[in-house]
Amino acid sequence: MSHKNCVFCDIITGKIHAEKVAETPQLIVIKDTNPKAPTHLLIMPKKHIVTMADVANRDKDLAFAMFAIVEELAKNLDAPQAFNIISNNGAEAGQSVLHMHWHFISGKNIYLGDFKL
Repeated sequence: MSHKNCVFCDIITGKIHAEKVAETPQLIVIKDTNPKAPTHLLIMPKKHIVTMADVANRDKDLAFAMFAIVEELAKNLDAPQAFNIISNNGAEAGQSVLHMHWHFISGKNIYLGDFKL
């Protein structure tokens, strides 16, 4: 389901090019174009959902799929398999694209220094 004027929906439908890392029937994983760490991926549902607060009970399979793809992505990391999952929910929390997504970040301790998404 696509939403008008959503850059992530345009990526999902192929209107905008992005470097895909993984794709399932429910999800797409792309490289962030402005990475904040050696590994910085965006995990997003193909269904347009604005924030995690908008995930409905009918989306429980989608939520599981997001956790499952994290497990797969973690297997491809160099040891140690350390990573962060970050989700900004709402503009007031720093969400700049209003399409739910998780940042998968690895290769940098985000608690050291000036980390900002």
